[in-house]
Amino acid sequence: MQKPDIDIARAAQLESIRDIGARLDIPDSALHCYGHHKAKIDYRFLAGLVDKPASKLILVTAVSPTPAGEGKTTTTVGLGDALNRQGRRAIVCLREPSLGPCFGMKGGAAGGGFAQVVPMEDINLHFTGDMHAITSANNLLSALIDNHLHWHNELRFDSRRVTWRRVVDMNDRALRQITIGLGGPGNGFAREGGFDITVASEVMAIFCLARDLKDLQRRLGNVIVGYTRDKSPITARELRADGPMAVLLKDALMPNLVQTLERNPALVHGGPFANIAHGCNSIMATSAAMKLGDYVVTEAGFGADLGAEKFFNIKCHSTGLKPDATVIVATVRALKMHGGVARDQLSNPDVAALRKGFANLERHVRNVATFGVPAVVAINRFDADSREEIDCIKTLCDSLGVEAIECTHWSDGSEGAASLAAAVTALVDSGEAQFRSLYDDSLSLWDKIEKIARSIYGADEVIADKKVRDQIRGFEADYGHFRICMAKTQYSFSSDPNLLGAPTHHVVPIREVRLAAGAEFLVVVCGDIMTMPGLPANPSANSITLNEEGEIEGLF
Repeated sequence: MQKPDIDIARAAQLESIRDIGARLDIPDSALHCYGHHKAKIDYRFLAGLVDKPASKLILVTAVSPTPAGEGKTTTTVGLGDALNRQGRRAIVCLREPSLGPCFGMKGGAAGGGFAQVVPMEDINLHFTGDMHAITSANNLLSALIDNHLHWHNELRFDSRRVTWRRVVDMNDRALRQITIGLGGPGNGFAREGGFDITVASEVMAIFCLARDLKDLQRRLGNVIVGYTRDKSPITARELRADGPMAVLLKDALMPNLVQTLERNPALVHGGPFANIAHGCNSIMATSAAMKLGDYVVTEAGFGADLGAEKFFNIKCHSTGLKPDATVIVATVRALKMHGGVARDQLSNPDVAALRKGFANLERHVRNVATFGVPAVVAINRFDADSREEIDCIKTLCDSLGVEAIECTHWSDGSEGAASLAAAVTALVDSGEAQFRSLYDDSLSLWDKIEKIARSIYGADEVIADKKVRDQIRGFEADYGHFRICMAKTQYSFSSDPNLLGAPTHHVVPIREVRLAAGAEFLVVVCGDIMTMPGLPANPSANSITLNEEGEIEGLF
């Protein structure tokens, strides 16, 4: 039986982060080290990379997942290691983990088994402090809003129309909707407020979409925090909040350099969720990696209907990035779940259910093709998977004209992803990619929402009450060119997490919309999706502790 992830990571023989940097031609003077195995890459060095040619870009995405996830990060790391094993200079680009899932249900986001980024404990917990900086910048803005209301309100805030919410990097359902300012005049004006999880904050989105410090401060200044009584918007710039927020984020915006278990370079930076945010690591990190390596392997959160759609339509569109290939991670257990098998029965062989659930993978494959990016399917193999089930997926993928590769990187490291690396490089080198966005900026906001719902989700209709429709129409004049960030369940193409497989003729209900003027997209909240998750009945936190030697146990 394989050791727990944390034991594998702790036993690894790591290289000095300076040596990892040297392999990418990063001098010691350009590294801000956090101990021996973590560092940030200095802005001045990054500015000097502008004229270097860009490398090949590979996106790793997945089928609609089970609650445990299908190993997308693990596959990203395994593929990056396998490319390096082939003698190619490859860099892995990942998002930073959030403490919410670490102590909730999914666990960390540093990979698993023998395909991890390390030091695993640091990355999954406080790392280099980026999450705390983002949380602090967000909540500084909240404090400045309430302070402005308390003292003079020169900007004429309507306290009923303050839209900015506080954040915390933890799943805490009790904070979703709160009342603040209670206790008398000295505590400010009483009003309703609420918390989101940090990874859903617009500050996180801005952090990941900013090209440099100047762009960061510009975007922060554009954030709309509330409205006057005549419904005129008030921005963070008018509060003079953009400067101090940028100061809090100044060091955090430098990309983080770490390594994989096989001592290959990895940039881990930024961490928006894909079900409630745009689900991609920072542009700063991806752009840097594309100048430092020959191949960059990055991931986008949850299934391809969420992370990949936002990677293509938001991140690539806003930066001009053109991905060369996509890897769609599939598992036997996920396809059986989509075929109707109960979650506690997924380890039992069931080819018939797998065939039925293959419709989910098929739609993801066809969706990725609409963006003009060639794809390969990575079958992330688990011990319970039968040979018949694996072969069934390969045969069904063949019928779509897509190669499916069995992968065992979790147990075998880079060797287990060697065939995947060969298939990916062949796909990249073929030059088949002709990347295109799903929609044009000129489409109306409502038409963009419908385009995603119909083309990607297979919906017949998008519905919203009059208040929401009026809001969207009101945004059209000034923000009609913005992109769309759909917030919906990760478990289904629909807004109903129980509607599995590849549903058609369903309806996507919009509950609310949030204008992210700094991030330059409209957040469309669908169904019962929450921007502040809750903890499960038995959270992972219950199993995490320190042993007698002061070492962490139970983190995964």
